[in-house]
Amino acid sequence: MRRRHTLGSLLLAPLLTACFASQGGDLAGDASDGSRLRVALAFPPAENLSPYGADATLLSRLGVTEGLTALDANGAAAPALAESWRRENDRTWLFTLREATFQDGSEVTPAAVVAALTHATEARPLPAALSGVTLTAEAAGDAVRITTRTSDPVLPLRLSSPGLAVFAPKAYAPGEVDPVGTASGPFELTKVTGSTSATLDRYDDYWGGLAQASGIDARFIADGTARANAVRSGQVDIAEAIPVAQAATLDKATLEETATTRTTSLQLNTRSGPFRDPKLRAAAREAVDSLALVKGVFEEYADPGAGIYGPAVTWAEGRRVPPTGRATAAKPHGTSVTLATYDNRPELPEVAQVLQQQLQKAGFKVTLVVREYSRLESDALAGKFDAFVGARNSLVDTGDPVGVLASDYTCDGGYNLARLCDGKVDRAVAQAEAVTDTGERQDAALRAEAAILGTDAVVPLAHQAIIAGVATDVRGVLLDPYERTLVGTGTRR
Repeated sequence: MRRRHTLGSLLLAPLLTACFASQGGDLAGDASDGSRLRVALAFPPAENLSPYGADATLLSRLGVTEGLTALDANGAAAPALAESWRRENDRTWLFTLREATFQDGSEVTPAAVVAALTHATEARPLPAALSGVTLTAEAAGDAVRITTRTSDPVLPLRLSSPGLAVFAPKAYAPGEVDPVGTASGPFELTKVTGSTSATLDRYDDYWGGLAQASGIDARFIADGTARANAVRSGQVDIAEAIPVAQAATLDKATLEETATTRTTSLQLNTRSGPFRDPKLRAAAREAVDSLALVKGVFEEYADPGAGIYGPAVTWAEGRRVPPTGRATAAKPHGTSVTLATYDNRPELPEVAQVLQQQLQKAGFKVTLVVREYSRLESDALAGKFDAFVGARNSLVDTGDPVGVLASDYTCDGGYNLARLCDGKVDRAVAQAEAVTDTGERQDAALRAEAAILGTDAVVPLAHQAIIAGVATDVRGVLLDPYERTLVGTGTRR
C-alpha cells in the first residue's frame, strides 16, 4: 500500500494548523500586490453557486465565503465571523461577532447574521448541515443568540458548514442568494461565466489580513485528464482532484497528496426498483470486491471500504460496531438494474465499470449511466436510478460525525441518495445527536453507522486520498481532510 499522510500526521503540519481556523494568520504578511492564481476546479456550479447545496464548497474552497465558525486542524470549532461563543443553556448559545465587513462594504452586524441564518433555515432544499435541526436566531447587542428546538451539543461545529455561510443583506432575494460581491472572505467573486469560469479579486478589507495573491481566475474543468494536462502545460497553477491514472504522468514535484475523510460508496435505492428488496441489496454487497477496486482503479491511492468513516477518521479505528440484522442474499436471476455515476471524478466511471462486471458476475443485468454531476444530481436524489456510485466527504457538512448520517440516511435527510427510511436507523441517529460528550458521541455515531450498514442501503467501496496538481512556484495551498479549503490569504506564487 502506498504511504499516505493520515489525519493524525496532518495535524502536525504547520500550514494546516495555521490556516484551518482562519484564512488569515502569519502567511498573509504585508502583501500589497501579488500575482493572480489560476485554479482548475473539478465541479462546475450545479445550482448557480447557491450556498445551500453542493456549490457551497466551491465558494469556500475559493476563499469567498465563511460562517460564524470554522474547523481547525483537529476538527474542532474555531473562530471565524464569531470571535467567541458560550452555551447559555441546553438549547441556547450566544455568539459574539468580531469587527468585519462584507465585500459590498457593509458591516457584519448581528442583524445581518440573523437574516442570513434565517434564510438558510427557509431554503429548499435545506442545507445538509441543518438536517434534523430547527433553529432560530436573534440579535443580542454585539452578539447573536441561537436557539435550537432540541438540545444541539455540536451547534458551533454545525455553523462551520460551507452551507451556512453568511452574506450581506443585499445578497438575498426570494428563492436565491447572489454571492457576487456579497460574502466576507479574502477573495471577492466579481464575475461568473456560466459553468465554465469565475473571476475573483482580492478583498482588501478582509478582517483576517491581506491575501498575498491579487486575485483568482478559476476554471471549471470536469474532465480530469484535461485538468492534469493544464498543470503539465503550465496553464493553471493549482488543479484539484488529479485522476490517479494521470498522477504518474506528472512531475512528482507538482503532486500533493492528502488523506481525506472521503469515502466512495455504492448507494442502493431502497424505496423503488429491485433494491427495495433487502435480499437483493445483500446480493449486491456480497458481489463487491473492494480490494480489486483499490488496486485496479485507485492504484492504491485509497484503502478498502471499511465503513462510512474511513481510516482518516482516526478515532473510528478499533471502535467500529459490526452491522447486525442484514438480510440473507438472494439470487439475482438476471434482475435488471441501472447504475449511475458522474465523471467529474474520473475514477468513478472506472469504479462503476468494475462494479458492473462484478454485479453481472453475481447474476444482475446492469445498465450504466455516466453524466457530469450537475446533470445527474437531481435525478439521483429523485430516485431515478437503482444504484449510484458517489464520493462523499463524511465530515464536510458539519465536521460532526453524526451530521452526515442524518443528512444522508434518515427519513428527512436532504442528501439521501439511498432514499433510506428505516425506523431503527432514525432512532440510532437521533440517539447519537443527543449525546454531548465527544467520546460518547463518537461511539453513538459508530452504533448508528452499524445500523445503516445493516440495511445494505450503502456499500462502502474505498476511502480515498486526494491528489492536487500544484505548480512548483506556488506556496500555501490549503489541502485539508474535510476538503473545505484550497486557497487562502497565504496562497501565492
